[in-house]
Amino acid sequence: MSRTIPRTALLAALGLVTVAGTTATVFDTTAGAATAGCKVEYRITNQWNTGFGANVVVTNTGDPVAAWTLEWTYANGQQVTQGWNATLAQSGAAVTAKSMSYNGRLATGGSTSFGFNGSHNGTNAIPATFKLNGVTCNGATDPSQPPTTPPTSPPTAPPTTPPPSGSQADNPYAGAKVYVNPEWSAKAAAEPAGSRVADQPTGVWLDRIAAITGSAGSMGLRDHLDAALTQKGGGELVVQLVIYNLPGRDCAALASNGELGPTEIDKYKTQYIDPIAAILADPKYAGLRIVTTVEIDSLPNLVTNVSGRPTATANCDVMKANGNYIKGVGYALNKLGSIANVYNYVDAGHHGWLGWDDNLGPSAEILKQAATAEGSTPSKVHGFIVNTANYSALKEDNFKIGDSVNGTSVRQSKWIDWNRYTDELSYAQGMRTKLVSVGFDAGIGMLIDTSRNGWGGAARPAGPGAPTSVDAYVDGGRYDRRIHLGNWCNQAGAGLGERPQAAPAAGIDAYVWIKPPGESDGASREIPNDEGKGFDRMCDPTYTGNARNGNSMSGALPDAPLSGQWFSAQFQELMKNAHPAL
Repeated sequence: MSRTIPRTALLAALGLVTVAGTTATVFDTTAGAATAGCKVEYRITNQWNTGFGANVVVTNTGDPVAAWTLEWTYANGQQVTQGWNATLAQSGAAVTAKSMSYNGRLATGGSTSFGFNGSHNGTNAIPATFKLNGVTCNGATDPSQPPTTPPTSPPTAPPTTPPPSGSQADNPYAGAKVYVNPEWSAKAAAEPAGSRVADQPTGVWLDRIAAITGSAGSMGLRDHLDAALTQKGGGELVVQLVIYNLPGRDCAALASNGELGPTEIDKYKTQYIDPIAAILADPKYAGLRIVTTVEIDSLPNLVTNVSGRPTATANCDVMKANGNYIKGVGYALNKLGSIANVYNYVDAGHHGWLGWDDNLGPSAEILKQAATAEGSTPSKVHGFIVNTANYSALKEDNFKIGDSVNGTSVRQSKWIDWNRYTDELSYAQGMRTKLVSVGFDAGIGMLIDTSRNGWGGAARPAGPGAPTSVDAYVDGGRYDRRIHLGNWCNQAGAGLGERPQAAPAAGIDAYVWIKPPGESDGASREIPNDEGKGFDRMCDPTYTGNARNGNSMSGALPDAPLSGQWFSAQFQELMKNAHPAL
């Protein structure tokens, strides 16, 4: 069971602005006989000491282009330090910004934007000339006095045309791009070789009330949705939000406890869910497909970590008795599911947590109970997500649950330990069948978080283990190289998994990266903080374990920061062991 609260910060928030500038109809020398024209707005969004943040909006007024490169030259020694929504490079005073995989196509009249942070030496003039695909755009917008503090509410983007009333896609990911979080993208791009994955879509975690509005150093929900409108262009785009702030959150862990106490259900409703719902219901966002992944690592605790179970905790007993997990999830599903373009996916654990007979069925019943609480109905659940922020392998190819060695079933191996499933794909499909059987719609789809379950690199087995014993057979062939299936914190040897993609297997709506790779699961030592996060020994590499992980070593990486903070060593480990390889 993983526990994570991603929070990243940039020095400047990304703001969307109304496009302005001088139009130039020119010949595009990089596109054959295509006619090119462009408008550019370069806006300084905030400025401090020797640093600044900027946002650039590019509008194509000529023939459609499949990719773009914008060039300009600084006159005052400014330097770009980090960016998002474009690949930026600088040589001397010359800067180039190249489109990403998701925003290269610009129809006639189409716009896109990117942002960056930079440094200056006291003078920070706006560049005088821009070139799009080698052709001058005939100037930028007139310089204006930059703000000295970040804007408190960025200008809004033009509203989009809403879809027909009540219409939803069967699979929101089909035929759609997925939002790339510019805050995570900038962190990834700043890592050595991180640009290889910096354009991948990841989830936006709303892990406390303050995350809704954001701050001077981080984007709020409206900031992300406005940025998503720019990334959307003329097609469909999915925005992935993590709803993660239940009262008494993560009752079986310490690394990711939350801000709300066990009894603060009213505060959860009125100060957290209601403001999120109000923003998502804004008509300007009606053209976005908004996927909400609802309350990671919550409801199954009411089955596996309560009295009568060997892994029981007093905190989980409290949450089962007061019913606030059930009430909170039901309320969230009802409020968010009432918005036509919102697709609710409820967290359904992972195979290393719920894959046993006495866990899977009761957990499905608990999920059904929450889906019918606080005015909600199962129709407000579009599907479920598994393996969120965990490490369980997507598919184990070297052995099957029905295999046996010398008459001993694979299920009897120490690794499988009588589990019904060997991997996340088989578990997701099996859990889907169980959920339909307890009353959810037969059309529900599943999401699988593949952000950290690739298990590639030199340690990846090429075939089954030796058939000398069932343990040798399984341990020698399994891709998942964790010491124990119950280990969940900053795992050594883990790698990036399958890249996000729609409809990859039967019953699966998408492989997704909901957990942003490189963000810590928890600190490897006690670190005082004001976020309510405790120290969980499962994040300590010297810890010798407990009943939940068979009293095994934790397998955690050393020197980890608080959950949600950037962990460079983990990011490098994930890239090194990626499967498919980068």
